[in-house]
Amino acid sequence: MYAREVSMHLKADAAKEFTTTFEKDILPLLRKQNGFKDEITFLAPGKKDAVAISLWDRKESADAYDRDTYPQVLKGLAKVVEGTPEVHPYEVASSTFHKIAAQS
Repeated sequence: MYAREVSMHLKADAAKEFTTTFEKDILPLLRKQNGFKDEITFLAPGKKDAVAISLWDRKESADAYDRDTYPQVLKGLAKVVEGTPEVHPYEVASSTFHKIAAQS
C-alpha cells in the first residue's frame, strides 16, 4: 500500500470551508480514482494548517492520480489554501484499519 501526505496552510478562517470543500468536491474525485483506498484529513489546533493522507493500492495508482487529477484538486482548494501544498509520498509500513503488518 502507498500513501500521499499533503500538508497545507489554510487561509484565515477557512477551516470550515476547507472541510466542506474536501467532502463535497475532493472526496468524490478521489473515490473515482483507480486504486484509491482511503483519505484521512487533519486540522491542527488553531485550524491554520491541515494535513490530508490518501491511501492507495500501489505507487502507480497514486502517481496516475498525481499526474491526471491532482491539478484539478489544487484548483478546487485554491480558495481555502494559502500557497502551494507540500506532497510527501510514503510506502505504508503498517495499518490496523487496513490490516497491513509491518514488514521485518
